[in-house]
Amino acid sequence: MSDSTTHGRIAQDSSVTERVNQPGREEAVVRAGAHPVQHEEPEDWGWHAETGRKGRIGAWIAVLITLSFLIGNHEGRVEDLWVIGFAGIMVIILVWDIFRRKNAWRSR
Repeated sequence: MSDSTTHGRIAQDSSVTERVNQPGREEAVVRAGAHPVQHEEPEDWGWHAETGRKGRIGAWIAVLITLSFLIGNHEGRVEDLWVIGFAGIMVIILVWDIFRRKNAWRSR
């Protein structure tokens, strides 16, 4: 688009919107009387960090529950391969997490 077209659109204001300057960002167009969306921190919603020790224990329990699907009356082995594959991926992630935390600056 050319600058004249863009400038023409910017120059047009609606009576139900207003322009708001945002520090460090571009100008925002919001409804009259409203505020532009601001960044929310995860801490505002209760998320502070990792799940901690209880989360890791829960993940190992999930691996055991997944492996318990091997017990059953199914005859084919394709299901077993998928169950073992998913459990193996979960174990790889958990073992990687152990090494990551061991070498981390602040391990939990």
